[in-house]
Amino acid sequence: MYVGRKMTTELITVTPDTPLFRARDLLREHDFKQLPVVDEQGKLVGILTDRDIKQAWASPATTLSIYELTYVLQKLTVEKVMVKDPITITPGATVERAARTLHDRKIGSLPVVEGEKLVGIITATDLKELLLDGLGIQEGSGRLVVLVRDRIGVLADVCGLLREENISILSLVTLPLHQYPGVFELVMRVNVVDREKAVECLTGSNYKVITEYKRDLEPYLPLE
Repeated sequence: MYVGRKMTTELITVTPDTPLFRARDLLREHDFKQLPVVDEQGKLVGILTDRDIKQAWASPATTLSIYELTYVLQKLTVEKVMVKDPITITPGATVERAARTLHDRKIGSLPVVEGEKLVGIITATDLKELLLDGLGIQEGSGRLVVLVRDRIGVLADVCGLLREENISILSLVTLPLHQYPGVFELVMRVNVVDREKAVECLTGSNYKVITEYKRDLEPYLPLE
């Protein structure tokens, strides 16, 4: 999936001259963690996070009285606090790339731009929702895991076995087992009424199926 299919396009933004008090109220009102900052032409010029505001509130507190502090903060604008030149992504980037960027940079959102114009924003919450959709957590489904080696045709083999038994796969995700190089988890969901049948089908073809947490995966590793 591409970022443009998952991003939020109905945006609330601020301009560099927006008072910081107003930006803070917007974050609280909408329960946001960040606000894109744009100029009059819609060009992205920065991003303001709740962390930036908290730091601005705290920074002069040790040297100013409460009255002086309030006066200073009333004069502060978004431009003085925002992160300039924020990390961005394009609508045509994959959600995997967005997730990797958020993870590596330890940030919670990415403004989405075309050229220099802001067209959306994608957040870590958006990607969590996508993960939940991909894992297929839904009422009436049963989960099972098969450990397989990285070889051509293994996915087609597993799916073919279930197809022959008229078992529909509701979702399927492949995850590497880093402690066992070359081994992957096939995490599948099928209709709950078909789960036992699916387990029997796969074990009958020498696949070892996991249906609950196992501390030791050694007994379930596929043969060489």
